[in-house]
Amino acid sequence: MQTLSEQILSRAAGRTVSAGDVVTVNVDLVMMHDSLSPSIIRVLHEELGAEQVWNPERVAVVIDHVAPAASVQTAEKQADVRRWARAQGITHFFDVGRGISHPVLVEEGIARPGMVIVGSDSHSTAYGCVAAFGSGMGTTDIALAAATGRTWFRVPETVVVRAHGNFRPGVSAKDLGLRAARELRADGATYAAVEWHGVEQLTVMERMTLATLSIEVGAKAGLVPPTGLKLPVPEWLTLQEDARYSRVIHVDLNTLEPQVAAPHTVDNVTDLSALGRVAVDVVYLGTCTNGHYEDMAAAARLLRGRRLAPGMRMLVVPASAQALQRATEDGTLNTLLAAGATIGTPGCGACIGRHMGVLAPGEVCLFTGNRNFRGRMGSPEAQIYLASPEVAAATALTGYLTHPQELG
Repeated sequence: MQTLSEQILSRAAGRTVSAGDVVTVNVDLVMMHDSLSPSIIRVLHEELGAEQVWNPERVAVVIDHVAPAASVQTAEKQADVRRWARAQGITHFFDVGRGISHPVLVEEGIARPGMVIVGSDSHSTAYGCVAAFGSGMGTTDIALAAATGRTWFRVPETVVVRAHGNFRPGVSAKDLGLRAARELRADGATYAAVEWHGVEQLTVMERMTLATLSIEVGAKAGLVPPTGLKLPVPEWLTLQEDARYSRVIHVDLNTLEPQVAAPHTVDNVTDLSALGRVAVDVVYLGTCTNGHYEDMAAAARLLRGRRLAPGMRMLVVPASAQALQRATEDGTLNTLLAAGATIGTPGCGACIGRHMGVLAPGEVCLFTGNRNFRGRMGSPEAQIYLASPEVAAATALTGYLTHPQELG
């Protein structure tokens, strides 16, 4: 019996593999984003001597990290990337406003179950939301994969997070992900694959919340079994319960409380109720972890008919144009705006502290993203707390960390 990673890497290697094996595999898709594409292109041409990518239909280029450009230098580099993509005949090119690479490639049907996907972003584990083996790599490895269509892995061991029961009101996938980080710690799944079991009820983008958080416990990949997906799934890709796992942790959703990661590490997680009254200056809802339609809708349900607390700023940056469009069509966006939120261009926004809402010294931010490292979103003297969209919305209404159920 094999884990999901072993099944996928066996297909890609052309032979049966198991944890610990070092294998060369065929890559199904290579993703490059704007921040690293210039250096990837340089390595591809100057160091590897490759004039063309191995297959322009299997390389995706996305302008999402600093979108729209925040400086002349950034704009110039993005213009160079656009010219290169056209010259290469890149089929999957997504410009400013389409959104973050990970949800975009899933929405477009480019990332599919059973694929091996490597990306120039550490949160490329996100593709595990559709049961693909997604993994982030550095500049040279991505350039080599783009040039040859191949890469190598040590087949990872697998850690299972097994959820039981159902979420209570005000609790969601983000709380499960943070609870897993609390149990595993930042290095608890180093170079392992994390499989998330017992979450068949989640939508694809809710599954992406879990897949993106896999890297925060050190994982090489994070996969949600394809059970319940309304997508074609290869017959050979199945959840085999007798597969060998290196560790299994259990989470009871029936008793799970809202979880919060306090500064300055993702695994510094505690129950919200244990933190007391923490004043917050700005709430930021967005990123590939929690900027999806489901997240905006969850926040809107709490904000409907209410206004933000005096002095509160709430920034909402949709993960994709598709999510923004859906939120526009059903009134979710109007609800957010009526409450006093500000809407940003779909993309990564202030997640990496480059533009669109960086933090000042001393400011406290409640962030629905995936990292709260010191200086991550601006000043190293700012404080970043990670929590769910539901907690974010409740906090925006009170001005301090708040359980959604406190609103009545």
